[in-house]
Amino acid sequence: MNKRSQRLRRSQKTTLHIKKLGAETGIARLCLHRTPRHIYGQIIAAEGGKVLACASSLDKELRAKLNGKSKTEVATEVGKLLAARAKQAGVEKVASDRGGFKYQGRLKAFVETVRENGVNV
Repeated sequence: MNKRSQRLRRSQKTTLHIKKLGAETGIARLCLHRTPRHIYGQIIAAEGGKVLACASSLDKELRAKLNGKSKTEVATEVGKLLAARAKQAGVEKVASDRGGFKYQGRLKAFVETVRENGVNV
């Protein structure tokens, strides 16, 4: 097994657990994805799977602001934007689905920023 298949296997287990939890309690999920250059986040409704809010390092609002910043600083800015959009959509509580990635570095900074800006993770 290579690293990618191991991550996808972990991701499937976690995602199924969070979807089941969301169906029982109605909690939306915060899906995170990272690549070597960018970070993406989506808040998905428990019922219906509709995307309620999303943000990424590719957003036009952030592109000019992010030049020359470290990856962790970029993740923090994207987390602030996602938290603001989640509040506009009326989302107050989410379950974090990290997609099989370890909770460290950029993902940790992203989730903690969303948490600090008023969304319970």
